[in-house]
Amino acid sequence: MSRDAGDHPAALADSAVLAAAQAPGTPISVSRQSPRFSSSRMQYRSRPVSVAVDPVSLVISECIAITSAIQKHARSPHSSVSAILGGSPNLIQLVPPSGSALRRDQKNLAGSSAVDGSSDLATNRWGLRGKKGKSILDNPLISGFGRLRQELTGVKDIHQFDALVLLYPFLQIIQAKGTAAPITILALRAIQKFLSYGFIAPQSPRFALAMQSLSAAITHCQFDISDSAQEEVVLLMILHLMENMLAGPGGDILSDESVCDMMGRGLTICSRSRFSAVLRQTAEASMVRMCQIIFEDLKHLEVEAGEESEALDRQTSGDMDSVKLDPVANGTDVPVTPVVAELLAVQGNERPGTATSSAEPRPSTAVETENGDRSSIGSAAEARRSSTSSGTGSTASMDLRPYSLPSVRELFRVLVSFLNPHDRKHPDQMRVMALRIIHVALEVAGPSIARHPALATIAEDQLCSYLFQLVRSDNMAVLQEALVVTGTLLSTCRGVLKLQQELYLSYLVACLHPAVEIPREPGIDPSLYSGIPQAPKLVKPPPSQAGNGRAPTPVPVGDRRKLGLEGGARKPDARQAMVENIGVLVRMPSFMVELFVNYDCDEDRVDLCEDLIGLLARNALPDSATWSTTSVPPLCLDALLRFIQYIAERLDQAPETEGLPDPEELRERRARKKVIIKGTNKFNESPKGGLAYLKDKGIIASDTDPVCVATFLKGTSRVNKKMLGEFISKRGNEAILDHFIGMMDFTGKRVDEALRILLETFRLPGEAQLIERIVTSFSEKYCASSTPEGVADQDAVYILTYAIIMLNTDQHNPNFRGNARMTYTDFARNLRGQNGGKDFAPEYLQDIYDAIKSNEIILPEEHDNQHGFDYAWKELLLKTESAGPLVLCDTNIYDADIFNTTWNAIISCLFFVFMSATDDTVYARVITGFDECARIATKYGNSEALDELVYRLSLISTLSSESLSNTQLNTEVQVGENSVMVSELAVKFGRDVRPQLATLVLFRVVTGSEHIIRNSWKYIVRIWLNLFVNSLIPPFFSTEPDRLSLPAIPLQSPSNVIDRQKQNETSFFSAFTSYISSYAADDPPEPSDEELESTLCTVDCVNQCHIGDVFANISTLPPQDLEALVDALLAQIPDDNGPEGAVMTVKAENIPPSSPTNGQKARQNTAVYDPTLVYVIEYCTVLALRDRETIELLGKRVIGAIHTIVRDFNNYHPIVIERATYYLFALLQASYDFDLIRVPILLHTVSLFSKEILLKTSSLVLRGLKECTEKPCPLKSEMMTSPDFWVILRTLATNPDSAPAVFEILESGVSGTPSAIIADNYEAAIGLLNEFASMASIGAIEEQRADSTAKKSGRKVPVRPVKQDKKPSENAVVARGIKAIHIISQMTERIPHLMKQSHLESNEAWSAYWLPIFKSLTTQCTNPCREVRHLAFASMQRSLLSPELTSEDHSEWTAIFGEVLFPLILVLLKPEVFSSDRDGMSETRVQAASLLSKVFLQYLVMLSQWDGMLDLWLKIIEIMDRLMNSGQGDSLEEAVPENLKNVLLIMSSNGYLVPPSKNPERKELWDETWKRIDRFLPELRKDLALDEPEPEPVPEPVAEAEPRKSLAPVETAAEAPAEKEKKEEATA
Repeated sequence: MSRDAGDHPAALADSAVLAAAQAPGTPISVSRQSPRFSSSRMQYRSRPVSVAVDPVSLVISECIAITSAIQKHARSPHSSVSAILGGSPNLIQLVPPSGSALRRDQKNLAGSSAVDGSSDLATNRWGLRGKKGKSILDNPLISGFGRLRQELTGVKDIHQFDALVLLYPFLQIIQAKGTAAPITILALRAIQKFLSYGFIAPQSPRFALAMQSLSAAITHCQFDISDSAQEEVVLLMILHLMENMLAGPGGDILSDESVCDMMGRGLTICSRSRFSAVLRQTAEASMVRMCQIIFEDLKHLEVEAGEESEALDRQTSGDMDSVKLDPVANGTDVPVTPVVAELLAVQGNERPGTATSSAEPRPSTAVETENGDRSSIGSAAEARRSSTSSGTGSTASMDLRPYSLPSVRELFRVLVSFLNPHDRKHPDQMRVMALRIIHVALEVAGPSIARHPALATIAEDQLCSYLFQLVRSDNMAVLQEALVVTGTLLSTCRGVLKLQQELYLSYLVACLHPAVEIPREPGIDPSLYSGIPQAPKLVKPPPSQAGNGRAPTPVPVGDRRKLGLEGGARKPDARQAMVENIGVLVRMPSFMVELFVNYDCDEDRVDLCEDLIGLLARNALPDSATWSTTSVPPLCLDALLRFIQYIAERLDQAPETEGLPDPEELRERRARKKVIIKGTNKFNESPKGGLAYLKDKGIIASDTDPVCVATFLKGTSRVNKKMLGEFISKRGNEAILDHFIGMMDFTGKRVDEALRILLETFRLPGEAQLIERIVTSFSEKYCASSTPEGVADQDAVYILTYAIIMLNTDQHNPNFRGNARMTYTDFARNLRGQNGGKDFAPEYLQDIYDAIKSNEIILPEEHDNQHGFDYAWKELLLKTESAGPLVLCDTNIYDADIFNTTWNAIISCLFFVFMSATDDTVYARVITGFDECARIATKYGNSEALDELVYRLSLISTLSSESLSNTQLNTEVQVGENSVMVSELAVKFGRDVRPQLATLVLFRVVTGSEHIIRNSWKYIVRIWLNLFVNSLIPPFFSTEPDRLSLPAIPLQSPSNVIDRQKQNETSFFSAFTSYISSYAADDPPEPSDEELESTLCTVDCVNQCHIGDVFANISTLPPQDLEALVDALLAQIPDDNGPEGAVMTVKAENIPPSSPTNGQKARQNTAVYDPTLVYVIEYCTVLALRDRETIELLGKRVIGAIHTIVRDFNNYHPIVIERATYYLFALLQASYDFDLIRVPILLHTVSLFSKEILLKTSSLVLRGLKECTEKPCPLKSEMMTSPDFWVILRTLATNPDSAPAVFEILESGVSGTPSAIIADNYEAAIGLLNEFASMASIGAIEEQRADSTAKKSGRKVPVRPVKQDKKPSENAVVARGIKAIHIISQMTERIPHLMKQSHLESNEAWSAYWLPIFKSLTTQCTNPCREVRHLAFASMQRSLLSPELTSEDHSEWTAIFGEVLFPLILVLLKPEVFSSDRDGMSETRVQAASLLSKVFLQYLVMLSQWDGMLDLWLKIIEIMDRLMNSGQGDSLEEAVPENLKNVLLIMSSNGYLVPPSKNPERKELWDETWKRIDRFLPELRKDLALDEPEPEPVPEPVAEAEPRKSLAPVETAAEAPAEKEKKEEATA
C-alpha cells in the first residue's frame, strides 16, 4: 500500500509559498503588508525552516566538521589533504552515479576491501589511528564523506539531490560500532538540520528509501558509552530525531517495521533504570508524542481506506503478523528490523556486512543489562539476522510501504503486554510508563481503536483484564495511572466494553460504598437524608459454605484485593483516585443515560446507574472524609450536580429516538427485572413459592413445565447456587434436572472438563441421594451429546465422575495434610477395570489428576485465587457476544425514568450537604441543584420527587411546624406611614440564614410547579399560615377581583403599638418613664434594634419569595390539580369536637325565637379566635367558587368541612362561624344545580344558633341570605319557603344593626316579580312585616315630643301625622314600618290568586290568607306611632270594604267582626293602649267605631241571610255601649250615637229593623235591639221614632236625610276613608 506524502499534515503547506523559495542561500520573505500575512505566518510552522546560507555549503561544512572530529579522536594527530579536499574524485564522473555505477562501485569496493583488509578497520574504533601502515584516509567513514562532497560538486538545488546519497555517510557514522559519542552527536545534529531545513524533503529523489534507512540506522545506533553524560546526550538526540521524523513530512511514509523499530528503541531507553530520570522521562515524553502521531494517523488511514468501517482491516489483514515488537529479557524491547548493513549496502555502495561484520569482540555498547553487564543492541540484531531475509542490494527487496494498522496493532499489543500484573519481568515503573502512553493513544484515537477488531480485541481482553487487576494495586502510582487509563478507555471505547464496564464499575461501587450507617448529626432531621442507600444493590452477601461442609482455599486478604475478589478497605488516597475516576466518567453528559439503558433496564445486568448515584450520594456526605480524604465529598457532590445539570440541560432539547430502544419497552423490561429479582429472592427462600410467583407475573409460562423451569433457572444468575442444586436434584424434579443439564454442551470435553462446566452452575448437594441423581443425569447427557473419548460407556462415566468428585475433595480439603492426600497412583488404582472392564488410559487419568490438583472444582464466585479471576474473565468474554454492544445514546427520552429512579438519593444528599455546609460556594451549588431537580420533576410530572423536595425545604425553613408560633407578644412598630410587626417568628427566622435560603429556594421551586405538587401542599399551607398570622403576607395575593368581596380576615391585635417617630421626638425622660410604666403594667418590652433588624430581614426574605406568583399560578390551575391543595387546606382544620353527623332538631312552635332553640340554657361561647381557620376555609371557598368545574369537583368536600364547623358553633369563635356561614351560602348559591348541600339542612343549622351567636354573626349571615334570594331563581323560592329562613329573619329583625338587612331581604322576597310568597311562607312573611311595623312605634316618642312643644306654644295638636324632619335612626325604623304596612296592604291584591293556588277549602283558604293580614293590620291600628297607625287603619278599612273579601260561606268572612273589628276596639279600649297616645288614640277609637258601623252596613244584605246576624248585631250594640261609656270624652259620646243612628235608620229603611206590627218575624231583633240600646242611649228610640208609621205622601226630612247620610259610606266604602284622610291632612 502506498500513500502520497503530501497527505501528511506536515506536507499540507501552501504550494505557492514553497515555490517562492529562492535559490539556495536566499531566505523566503513574506511581506507584512500581505492580507494573508497571518495565515502565512501560521503556515510556516508546518514547513521546513528557510536558511540564509547556501544549502550545499552547509552540507559540506557538516562533512568537514565530522571528519575533523574523527581525526581529533585518533590516537595521534594526523591529517590528510585528500580528506579535507574530498578524496580523489573521478575526474570524468562529476554527477551522482547511476544505479549501474553504484552497483559497479559496490563491486569494486567489495574487491578492494578484501584485498586491502578493510575489514580490520571496521573492527576498530573509528576516529583512532589505524594499524601500522594504514592511513586515516583509508577509513571508510571518512571516505564516505569525501565521496559525498564529490557528488555535491556542481549541485545547484539541494532539493533535487539524491536523499539516500546525502544521508549515507552520516548513517554510517551512526550505525558503526564504537563510534565516539561526540562524533555520533555531530552526525545526528547534521541529520536533524537536514530534515529541519528541508534538504531532505518529499520531493527529493529516493526520499522514502532515505527515511527507511535513517530509521534503521538510528534504531541500531552503536557508539562508545564510556562517558555516561555523552551517552545520554546521544540518546536524547536519537529520541528527538525519531520524534521529528514521525512528525515531519516523511513520517507517514515510514514502514511498519521502521515504526516498530523506532518505538522499540524508545521503549528500550524508557526501561533502563541506569539512565537518569531526566532521560527516562524525556524518552517517555517522546514516546507519548510519537504515539500521538501514530494513533492520530490511524484516523487518516480510516479515511483513506474508504467509507466502510472494516475496509482498513480487510486491506491490512494479510500483513497483521508480519511485524513484531517483542520484549526481551529484563523488561526491554529490541526492534526487529532488517539488517542495517544490508540497507547500507544498497544505499551507500557497500557490500553487505562491510560495516558491521567483524571477528573481533565489540569494545563498546550502547545499552546495559539490569545486572550491570554491558552489551550491544547489535547482538540482538545479529541474533535476529538469521531469521530475516538477506539483503539483495536492490531497493526492490525493501518493503517501502507506509506504515498502517499492523504496526499500530503491534505497538498497542506490546504496550498492553507491559501491564500484565503477573509478569515480574516488568516492574511497576514500566507499567506506569506504559499506562501513560496507552492513555495518550486512547485519548487520541479511542473510538478508532474500538472500530477495528485488530485493536478492539486487545482492548476488550488483555487491556481490560490487566487494568481491572491493576486498579486493585496498593502502589498509588500504578493505581492512579490505571484508573486514568480505565476512565479514558471507557470514555472512548465503551461501545465494545459493555460487560467489562459493568465489572469495573461494580468493583468501584463495592469498594467505595461505606459499610457504616450515616451518622446522626445534631440539628439535621434524619428524614432529610432518608433516601441515601446504605448499601448498593449489587453487593451480595457472601455465599453459604454449608453445601460441602468446608470453606474454599484461603487466600491472603491483600491477594484477594489484587484479584478483585472483594472491594476491601482501600487507602484514603486510593479512594480519592477512584472517586476522581468516577467523576471523569460522570462528566460525560450521556454516560449515566447509557448506564441506565444498558444495565438498569437489562434483566441480566446490575443496576449500575442507580448504584453509582447511591455511591456518589453516600460519599458526598462529610463523614466520608474520615475514611478517604477531604476532597472526596466535594468530588462526589460535584459529580452528582453534574449529572443533574446534564438532565436539566436536555429538558428543552428535541427528543432523539432514531435507532434507540423505545422508552416504554425499557420500562417494561425494568418492571420485569424487578419481578425477576423478587421472584428469585422468593425462590431462594422457597423454590415452589418463587416459581409460583414468577408464573403469576408471566415470567415463566408454567411452573410445572420442566422445560420452562429449567430454561429460566439456567438463564438467570440471581438464584442461590446451593438452593438451585438442592432443587433440581430433589425427588420429583428429575425432568427439570435432565433439561437443565441437557442445555449444556459437553462436546469435545473430557469428563473432568464437562463436570467442571456442570458444577460451575450450582453447588453440589451434600446428600448422597441427591448427588447420585445429578451424576446419573450427567452421565447420560455426557454420553448422549457425543461419542466420548477415553471412556467406554455410560457406566464408566458414572464411576469416573464419582472418582473425580472424591479427588477434588481430597486435594483441596484444608483438613488434610500434604502427605495424606491422594496421589496419582492411588487415583489410578481406584479406577482399575472400571472402563468397560478395562483400565482407563494413563495419560487420560494423568491429565484429569493434574487438572483437579491445580484447579479446584468449585463455584466461580467461591474461588479466592487467580483461577477465580481467570474463570470469571473467561466467562465474561464468552458472554460478550450475547450481551451485544453497548447502546450509545445522547438523548433525553430516558431522562424521566432515570430521574424517577435516582431522585431520592440525590435530593437526600443535597439536603444533608445543605444542612451541614458552611461555605457560600457549596450553598450556591446545592441551591442550583435544588432548582434543577425541581425543573426536571416539573417537566416530567414527577410529583413524588417534587413533594419530597418541598417537604424537606419546608422542614429546613422552620416555618412549616404544625403548631403555630405564639403571637401574643407581637408588637407593631410604626415609623411614619410604614409599620412592621415584630414577632417571635420573625425575629427567630431573621437571625438564621439557612432557613431563609431554604424558604427562598422553596418558593422558587414551587413557582411554576404548582400543577405537579400533590402531598406537600400541607407544608406550604403551614408556611402560609405562619406568615399570615404574623402579618408577613396578606391572605391570598389575589390578582383578580375578590370573588367573595369580604373584608380582610381579622388578625389578633398586637399587644403593643410603638410609634418610633414620636419616640424620636420625645425626650429621654419621657421615653424612660414610658418604659418604666410599661414594665410596671407587665406589658411586653419594646423590641430591640437587633430584633427589629431581624424582622426586617424576614420581611425582605418573604418579599423576595414572590409568594404572590404562586397564588396567581394556583388561580389558573386545572380543577383536578387543585384537589391536592384543597385537601391540604382542609386538613389544617382541627378535629370536630361537636356532635358527629348532621343532627336536625325541630323547634317547638311555642318557644319564642329569642330563646335558645333547644329549650335549654345556651352554652357560653368561650372559643379563642383562630385566624388561620378562617384563612383555610376562605381560601378553600375561593378555589371552589372559581368556576363551574371547580364547584362540581371540589364543592362537596369544602362544603362538608365548613358545614362541620358551623354545626359545632359553640366550639368556635363567632368570627369563624360568621364567615363560615357566609361561605356556605356562597357555595350553596354556586352549587345549587349540583345538589351538594340541601337548603333545609343549611338553614336549619343556622337557625340552631343561639341568639347570641346569631346576633354576632348577623352581618355576613344576612349577606349570604340576601345574595341567595336577591334574584328570582329556584334557590330563592326554596329558601323563602323554609320555616328556618323566617326564624332566622325574625330573630335578627329585633336587632337594630341587622334589622335593615333583614327588611331588605324581606322586601326583596315579598315585592319581587314574581313574588316568592306562597302559601308555605305567607303567614311567616306577614308576621315579619307586622314585627317591622311594630318596631315603628319608636316614632311615637318624637310625635309626642312635638305635641308637647305645640301645646306649650299654644298651637293645635294635630291628631293626624305631619311630615317633618326627624333623626335618621328614627326615620329609618319608622320608614321600615310604613313600608311594611304598604307591603301588607299590597299583598291583599294577591290573596285571590293565592287562594286559588292553595287548593284549600274556601273557609280554610279565607282564614289562611285574609285573616293574617287583618290581624297584622289590627295590631298596627294600636301602634303608638300615629303615622303607622293611621296607615294601618286606612289599609284595613280598604281591605274590609273590598268586594273580594266576602264569599258565599258566611262562616268565613263574618270572622272580620269577631276576629278583627271587635278585638281591635277592645284593645283600643285598654287604658295602656290609650295612654300610649292620648290625643291620637281617641281619634282612632272614633274611627274604629265608624269603621264598625260602615262594615256592618256594607254587608247588611248578606248578613240578613245569615242565622247569626242577631248575635252579631247585639255584639255590635254591646261594643257601642262600651265605647260610649269608655270615659274618653265628647268625641266618642258624639260619634257613637251618630253611627248608631245611621245604622238603625238604614236597617229600618231596608226592612231589617221594623216593629213587630209590621213584620212579626223581626220581633226578636226589634226587641233585643232596643232592649240593649235603651241601657246606654234611652233617648235614641224616641229621637228616631221608628215605632210611628211613616207618612205616605211625603217622606219625613229626618228619614230622608239620615239614610242619605248613612248610605254614603256604604256606597263608597272603598273610597271614603281615603278621601276623608286627604281632607283631614289638608285641614291639619
